[in-house]
Amino acid sequence: MSISMDVRPHAYDPDLNPEFFEGVLARRILAFLIDFVCIGAPVILAAMIIFVFGIVTLGLGWALYWLLPPASVIWAVVYFGLGVAGERSATVGMRVMDLEMRTWYGAPAYFVLGAVHVILFWISVSALTPFILLVAFLNRRKRLLHDILLGTVIVNNAERAAALRGFAATPARPL
Repeated sequence: MSISMDVRPHAYDPDLNPEFFEGVLARRILAFLIDFVCIGAPVILAAMIIFVFGIVTLGLGWALYWLLPPASVIWAVVYFGLGVAGERSATVGMRVMDLEMRTWYGAPAYFVLGAVHVILFWISVSALTPFILLVAFLNRRKRLLHDILLGTVIVNNAERAAALRGFAATPARPL
């Protein structure tokens, strides 16, 4: 009986491939805001529908408001899980910002990883305050606490990395 201990090296080295990490933190914040709107808009729409339904049913429909918090959490987990489990390993906000989620050894993300990722993000930010996000400034791969715990890394997608690599390779022209 033998057990294989396959230790994989990090796929993304910031020293060898800095283009994968160039500007990731700023664009990650913008991606979060876009995803927040994508998650929040349907929730607000559902709240408005429940409100109107409550008026039509003379207040009885407002009892549905108790479903809104758990439905919001489920929607956020499904949105993020399905987003990173897709072909591009990115949510809508991450796609707009040319980011993708990968495992530390370079494999694409999958649904459970994305779902746990968003849950750990909200728990860490809620329990440890937003200052926990400062962890990204203390490591070379710009990973947040929940990224480190789950073994994920957010990097520029291949197209953006190639463009940054090409931009860095072009010599500067004198004015």
